[in-house]
Amino acid sequence: MTALVSEAGYRSDEPIVVGMRRRGAPPILLAQGLTGTTVTYAASLSKQMTAACAALLVQRGALDMESSLSRWLPRLPAWAGAIRLRHLVHHTAALPADSEIDAIIAGEADRTTSGIIRALTRFPALVRRPGTEHRYSNAGYVCLAAAVERAADMTLSDFAQRHLFVPLAMADTRYWSGPDPMPPGAAPLARLHPAPLSLGDGGVWTTLRDLLRWSQALNADELGISELMQTPGRLDDGRPIDYAWGIGVRSHAGHRVYRHGGGWTGLRALHARVPDLDLSVALLAIDDHTERRVPLLNSLLDEGGASGRAAS
Repeated sequence: MTALVSEAGYRSDEPIVVGMRRRGAPPILLAQGLTGTTVTYAASLSKQMTAACAALLVQRGALDMESSLSRWLPRLPAWAGAIRLRHLVHHTAALPADSEIDAIIAGEADRTTSGIIRALTRFPALVRRPGTEHRYSNAGYVCLAAAVERAADMTLSDFAQRHLFVPLAMADTRYWSGPDPMPPGAAPLARLHPAPLSLGDGGVWTTLRDLLRWSQALNADELGISELMQTPGRLDDGRPIDYAWGIGVRSHAGHRVYRHGGGWTGLRALHARVPDLDLSVALLAIDDHTERRVPLLNSLLDEGGASGRAAS
C-alpha cells in the first residue's frame, strides 16, 4: 500500500490515511499525518448515509419516493410539486446549480440547510423538467434530508445516530450542523474555508475505520437496504443512469463497484466497495487539492481484487 500511495504522487509528509478491507481479513491501513481514528469531514460521502436514512424509512412505509417534494417542503414554489423524492436521490430533480444557490447565500457566514432551502424559495421556475436529465445536485440532497426529518419526526442527526451509526458501532461518526465549524477533536480544514454546515449533501464527520465498517455493513446487507441502495436510477422515460442511492455505479475488472467521492477546500475523500469480493477501500486526505485519489483508488481496487482471487 505504501508503494501505491507513493506511485499516485503522495509524498510521505502529506496527511493521508488509506484503508482496505477484504473478506476474511483484518483491515489494512496506511496512515501519515492522520490515523484510522482521526475524525475528518466526509463531504459528499455523506450522501450515501442520507440515502440510507431515506431507504430505512421507505422500508418501514414511512416515506414514499413517489411523493412530491412539495408535500415535505410546502414553502417551496409551485415547481416542487413536479419533483418526486426519487428525483432527489438520483440527481434528476432539475434543481438550480450550486453556483446559482451560492450566489444567493454568499452573504451568509456558513452554508446551512436553512440557507439553501431559503435560497430555493427565490427561484420562481426550473429551467428543465424534473426527470429528464441526470445533473448532480447538492441542493437535492439537502431537500431529501429535510423530507427524512419530517417523515421520521426527528432530526437527521438523531435518526442516523439511532438507526445507522450506533447499530453499526460507528462510534466516531456523526452529522454536524454547528454552530462551531467542526466537532471537537476533528482534523481542521483550511482556516478560511470551514466545512459547510448543511446536512444531507454533506455534514458527516467520520474516520477511516468507521468508513470501512460502513462498507462492511453494506456489503453484508446488515441494514437490510443494500439491494435498494444499489439499484441504479432511471430517467422518467426509462433510460438508466449510473447513479443509485447516494453512490455511483461503476465496473472494475469485471466486478460491480459502488463508489463516491467527496471534496472541499483542502480535503479529498473517496470510498468504494465491491460486494462480490466483500472488498472495501477508502481514503481521506487533507491539505490536498488534487485528483491523485482517483488513480490511487483504482490501484487499490486492482490490488484488492488480485489478493481476493489469490485467497480464493
